[in-house]
Amino acid sequence: MKYEDLKILDELYSKGSITREEYEREKSKILNDDIRNSSRSSASNPLWGLNENTYLMFMHLSQFLGFLIPGLGFIVPIIMWATNKDKYESVNMHGKNILNFMISYFIYTVISGILVIILIGIPALIAVVTIEFILIIIASLKANNGEYWAYPFAINFII
Repeated sequence: MKYEDLKILDELYSKGSITREEYEREKSKILNDDIRNSSRSSASNPLWGLNENTYLMFMHLSQFLGFLIPGLGFIVPIIMWATNKDKYESVNMHGKNILNFMISYFIYTVISGILVIILIGIPALIAVVTIEFILIIIASLKANNGEYWAYPFAINFII
């Protein structure tokens, strides 16, 4: 549609039906309408209107929701991953990374919790939670910078 309008505008200008000023003004309107329409379609993109790096950062940060409401920090990243993994390879990679991290650190937390019974698990439990907190922040920052960073000590259950 844009190209047809520009072609008509060029014909009007070449025939002398419109001035150079009118030509430039109308051309600007046509091109600006195209930019506005493309920004509207990007706002309804599958990444909730976010650019890819920001979306990936929020995928990592959404794990913190589990500290507020148990289970939510597990469910939200999985939903974010599952809804866009087929459309964006980076979402698929980060989603698998996050899922492997969550499963691995859940296992480490359970083991530390069991060791609490013997009293040596309290420092281990504190260490696991602290390390988990720090690693989520690091992964979020790296994702926002467009980098893929594999969580340390995460077992690759999902490849």
